[in-house]
Amino acid sequence: MQDRLALIGFGEAGSTFARAAGWGDRAAAFDVDAARGAVMAECGVRQARTVDEAFAGVGFVLSLVTADQAERVARHYAPFLVPGTLWCDCNSVAPETKRKAALAVEAAGGRYVDVAVLAPVDPARLAVPLLISGAAAADAEAALRRAGFSNIRQVGEEVGRASAIKMIRSVMVKGLEALTAEMMLGAEAADVTDEVLASLDASEKPRPWAERAAYNLERMATHGLRRAAEMEESAKTLSALGVEPIMTAGTVRRQREQAGTPFGRD
Repeated sequence: MQDRLALIGFGEAGSTFARAAGWGDRAAAFDVDAARGAVMAECGVRQARTVDEAFAGVGFVLSLVTADQAERVARHYAPFLVPGTLWCDCNSVAPETKRKAALAVEAAGGRYVDVAVLAPVDPARLAVPLLISGAAAADAEAALRRAGFSNIRQVGEEVGRASAIKMIRSVMVKGLEALTAEMMLGAEAADVTDEVLASLDASEKPRPWAERAAYNLERMATHGLRRAAEMEESAKTLSALGVEPIMTAGTVRRQREQAGTPFGRD
């Protein structure tokens, strides 16, 4: 029983994992979109017609739904769990959302584990980095490794800790994507793309993130007001080119707020 698993949600993550693992009859999958049964068959897992059918005889569950459904799925599906079943919540949601989901799962007798997926599941597949936290993290790591996952790290016994790392990290990762889009839209509109990118290449100095973060924060504390004023002009530049300076406006505010405020760590 401990090696049998259920997947709730069979989108990109579920199908990618199933294809890579070759779980066969060890895995059952349930998705509200019954049409995904064809993909389940292709991946070699059993299609469960109901949630209780999916949970029958399994040792752990992988919740792989959309972020807006993570808590609702935990509340509505947890009552079907066999007591003691591990509920591995792999959804990208805030720590507080994970804690609410944990209350529902644990009230139903399940054991909740906060799982943070730190990279795209394709092409990493079963080697995708996973952070896990919660009282049952050790048991969850063992179950996940038996299922074929190979890159797992426990980060504590507190539900929400793994997702806090993921969500705060995403501020930088997804924020850089948004900043890149804003920069490129402006560069293309001004017909200076090659020059802007070459300038960035010339000034970029690879360094560890701890060092980079300390440097950036010191610059803001020391020069935040001047930088805020400069970024206001950058915002005007983008606006004149027809690009709404959404990210740049936020930079103006953050630079101004951090000016004169050293960002120390206890």
